[in-house]
Amino acid sequence: MVETDETLLLDLLNTTPVVEGTQRDDLADAEAARHWLAEHGQEVSADEWQALVKARNALQDVVRGDATPIELKPFVDGIAYRASLAGEGIAWTSDLPAGRTAAARAVLTWDALRTGSPGRLRPCANPECRLFLIDHSKPNSARWCSMAVCGNRMKARRHYQRSRQG
Repeated sequence: MVETDETLLLDLLNTTPVVEGTQRDDLADAEAARHWLAEHGQEVSADEWQALVKARNALQDVVRGDATPIELKPFVDGIAYRASLAGEGIAWTSDLPAGRTAAARAVLTWDALRTGSPGRLRPCANPECRLFLIDHSKPNSARWCSMAVCGNRMKARRHYQRSRQG
């Protein structure tokens, strides 16, 4: 799995943040979606945008445990891998379907993380947050999308609750 694919997946999952108490959709309009796709080196088209939003919604549900992976089937149908000789070994190239290339890459990356790094992709532990994280720490103990934001809030909240009880 390529690092940029992890970035694509995490950035996609995190396109519905809660800002000042209200959930925002960073892919809600065509202009924002065009910018997002271009920024991530993906083909810019209405089909890509629509597939990306559907894949994001399905991936968010799957990662949160609210849906099963069968929801991701439409985004990987028709994908094929080709082998070729490269240097001393074999290189695998994926043939991704036009109009849903970014969606397919995100789902393939989710699966690579699921199998290669189980439990590392997860939602933020702050129940008020809609973001996700990929935990690269050795003990696999990260809980928040950001220690500075959600982690600090949750720790401050627990401290406040303990001090009121004591």
